[in-house]
Amino acid sequence: MTHVLQLLVIATLAILILAENESIYEILRAHALPMGLLPKGVKEFDVDTKTGQFSVYLNRSCKAKYESEIHYEANITGTIGYGSIGGLSGITAKELFLWFPVKGIRVDIPSSGVIYFDVGVVRKQYSMALFETPRDCVAVENEDEFRGDDKIQLSMLQFYEVDQSVGREIV
Repeated sequence: MTHVLQLLVIATLAILILAENESIYEILRAHALPMGLLPKGVKEFDVDTKTGQFSVYLNRSCKAKYESEIHYEANITGTIGYGSIGGLSGITAKELFLWFPVKGIRVDIPSSGVIYFDVGVVRKQYSMALFETPRDCVAVENEDEFRGDDKIQLSMLQFYEVDQSVGREIV
């Protein structure tokens, strides 16, 4: 137990030092997160070392291809901790032709090679190897395509309306 506390103290001190002089990719690595969670093209970033809250600014909205497509808005915010990012906004992931907002990212055990994306309704599991290095990000032409919340709610509403009307006809 004391070894874990010592590691957390050392990691926190390293993060404080890195936050002043290093890139966002090195800060991700210091938190046991892969550097490729963010694409190439980070223009600037801010990290509050006390709270872990961060903001990342890209040159433009873009998308990158991993196992599935990931869309990055020009501004990304969240709270970084050791092995996790919570309260995330500005990233959506494509799954089964729908875009879902990524609300959090977590690595339980760094040596496991597995990373989890929390998209609200499920947790999507990926190989950490996919995110080893920052990817090139292709500029987005149609921003409306990536508005995950609206699309999910709209498609669920339509499905519900269809099911409800079919049920009435049968009864």
